[in-house]
Amino acid sequence: MTSLTFYTNPMSRGRIVRWMLEEVGEPYETIVLDYGTTMKGEDFLALNPMGKVPTIVHNGIVVTEAAAICAYLADAFPEKQLAPPPGDPRRGTYYRWLFFAAGPVEAAVTAKAFGLLPPADKSASVGYGTYEAVIDALEYAVSQNPYICGDQFTAADLYAGSQIGWGTMFGTIEKRPAFMDYLARIQSRPAAARANEIDNALMPEKPAS
Repeated sequence: MTSLTFYTNPMSRGRIVRWMLEEVGEPYETIVLDYGTTMKGEDFLALNPMGKVPTIVHNGIVVTEAAAICAYLADAFPEKQLAPPPGDPRRGTYYRWLFFAAGPVEAAVTAKAFGLLPPADKSASVGYGTYEAVIDALEYAVSQNPYICGDQFTAADLYAGSQIGWGTMFGTIEKRPAFMDYLARIQSRPAAARANEIDNALMPEKPAS
């Protein structure tokens, strides 16, 4: 019996965690939940009161929020080298950009998608400042080296890269050359391909036209 359970839906941010789990390479059980039904059911709400995926349970420990799950798994399985070890100077860079992607990038891109960006005279009151500044900073993060922490692929790349991938796909992040080069590097990883294959197979079938 596996000690790692993954609650997800293939049309969710669970795809980020699926990729992380495939990078880790440890056995895990997948439980697919449906929006509005099992995701809001009593059993799952006992684990995650938000009633949202992704959520993992590892050795009885519940972790929610995609970035937190990625950081947790990187530390839970240090032999996989998906984060600089404690004491490594790159640890600060890793945390910086992982949570920049989870905070300012997520907030700014979501605001742009729904037409909720603040007017210029109010931007100083918003945690991320301006959308343009966020995207420029994100480009800086992924263009200085092959990966955010230099030559080592980490969970920060996986999470930030997932944000860039979705943003460029749906038009909320422009397809700058630095972003597309970065995506080509990280999306070619075998674990990324496996994760996509698994989640694509779980997608609901489209009705015949």
